[in-house]
Amino acid sequence: MGIFGKRGKNREERAAEIVGKVASGKGFYGRATRAFLGAEDFATVQQSIAAHHSSHDVQQLLAAGVPTTPAVVISVDDTGRLVNFDPVVDLVLQPAGTTDPITLQTLVSKLRIPRAGDQVLLIADPARPGGFLYAGDGVTP
Repeated sequence: MGIFGKRGKNREERAAEIVGKVASGKGFYGRATRAFLGAEDFATVQQSIAAHHSSHDVQQLLAAGVPTTPAVVISVDDTGRLVNFDPVVDLVLQPAGTTDPITLQTLVSKLRIPRAGDQVLLIADPARPGGFLYAGDGVTP
């Protein structure tokens, strides 16, 4: 209970709210970030935030027991962006049972960066029917 009887948000909730405003470009933080960075750099920030949210969603889906699809890595390209010191990469993957390769831009652990020929796991993206999310190599540290 606060001084005046209201209970405020904790730090994590407030930080998540600010990140949401920055990512959407709304509110004081979002408008200020967009104004100071410019359009190109602001788009990079938005992509990095989206990559972080994507990896968080994958962890929740894995914990819920959503089935995975194996895929083989065809190529890996660095985007030059980091989120919490982990790289964001462009992956070209060949899912099992398909003939068309898919391309994903995703956050990977710097300790487990996939290489061409490695087998990784994908999860069906609930937000985009027919799309996939990178779920790692299936090995838990």
